[in-house]
Amino acid sequence: MDTNEVESNAANVKSANRLTGFQLFSMTTSMVMTVYGFAAFAKQGPTAFFFLFLAGILWFIPVTKASGEMASIDGWSKGGIFTWSRNMLGEKTGWAALFYQWIHITVGMNTMMYFIIGCLSITVGMPIINNNPFVKFGLMMVILWGLILVQQKGTQVTGKIAQWCFSLGVIVPVMFLLIIFIVYLIQGNRMLIDINMHTIFPKAWSGDVLVGFVPFILAFAGAEGSAPHVKDLNEPKVYPKVMLALAIAAIASDIIGSMAIAGTIPNDQIQLSTGIVYAYGALVAKYGVSVVFIEKLSGFLLAVGVLGEISSWVVGPNAGMFEAAKSGFLPPRFSKANKYGIETNVMVLQGVIVSIMGALLTFGAGGSKANLSFQTAMSLTVALYTLMYMLLFASYLVLQIKHSSIDRPYLASKSKVLRIVYGVLGLVLSAFGFVVTFFPPKDMSMASQHTYLRLLITGFVVVFFIPFILYRYHKKWSEELGLPAEEDQANLSVPVGNAEESMEKTK
Repeated sequence: MDTNEVESNAANVKSANRLTGFQLFSMTTSMVMTVYGFAAFAKQGPTAFFFLFLAGILWFIPVTKASGEMASIDGWSKGGIFTWSRNMLGEKTGWAALFYQWIHITVGMNTMMYFIIGCLSITVGMPIINNNPFVKFGLMMVILWGLILVQQKGTQVTGKIAQWCFSLGVIVPVMFLLIIFIVYLIQGNRMLIDINMHTIFPKAWSGDVLVGFVPFILAFAGAEGSAPHVKDLNEPKVYPKVMLALAIAAIASDIIGSMAIAGTIPNDQIQLSTGIVYAYGALVAKYGVSVVFIEKLSGFLLAVGVLGEISSWVVGPNAGMFEAAKSGFLPPRFSKANKYGIETNVMVLQGVIVSIMGALLTFGAGGSKANLSFQTAMSLTVALYTLMYMLLFASYLVLQIKHSSIDRPYLASKSKVLRIVYGVLGLVLSAFGFVVTFFPPKDMSMASQHTYLRLLITGFVVVFFIPFILYRYHKKWSEELGLPAEEDQANLSVPVGNAEESMEKTK
């Protein structure tokens, strides 16, 4: 292959992965803003107002600030959490952080597909597609592998999918909900909840309150997932603006959505999961609009929005895993990309894991044991994700304290003290979420609580050690790729920004 052909292929790959600021905003927003969480927030009543602001300001803003600053460092845009933690905490820790981010979504993607199928069952009026496990699993496989297939021609395709899905499945439903809520208030209808300083703050910081706070932190999780695509932006300098817009949009939409539902529907009538679809129907019923039509339309739009979320999750963490594979942390076959620069083998590996997990969850039906297994699996993903965030903020703090001289075009704040405050807040709240995850849900019996803890702790310990077991083969896989197996951490740190460039030169 001559030089001109190499340059031509490189140009084609770059062109196929170009993103506008709005496309990256749409991709990231579809990973963070989940309209189907409105009903769960609304169940908390006025306290949701406090929790949303607490999680959105004290945790989410530090996540976007820290991610934006680390992604802006020369050579750090590739790999996301893998590169950040690798350069600041060592390559073994960086690999573990990436693995925890990557593996957590294998359960999360299944719950997203369950939601899509539940919404579509309402839209088409066919409960069988949601109730029959064989039909449901078949549709899940069509959704999953269909998205993997269509994204083989470049990140630009993902950007377009996310852009349209975000517009139809997030902007439209949120604006619709806002309009209905405003009309409801203008007509003089009384809100079913009283929002004031006495009702917003929790009356007691009991275990139940602490457990209730975790979903609000997780509602804002995922902003770091698109950071590896900073390099794909037409104008990389817009990344901080994209993250700021995301923070504002996420906080505003969650507050509007949850308060609109909590203020117009009795708490005991608010249903979780697909219950958000029926919430739309209950709201429009007050105005003589066809409830069935609105429920069908809302179900379709919400399904489209979550489809975009899965699409973004298929690409985001896989970009980081691909960088790790090129560094010898996975077998060499996973370091290969197609002609558009897409990490096909890594996507297929993720698809296989998601499919296996989906089969276990879908065909494991049958009474409380299935519910217990599902709850344990979901809690395991929460524990792993918050563990990843602890490593992210630890990396950020090391950057501020030990390597603050590294040049970066974007700073979370001009004040070093404030940047450290961002890191400490994020680390403390992430650790808090991690610990509370191991609190058994209050509605479980004592026997179920013991089983829950035993399964959760066992599962966590097993998954926790997987990346370290894989790391034992790092030297072998690196040699097969022609890379040095052991890199001097000092060389990674000074100058840290050139670590990825050196890695590229050795390939």
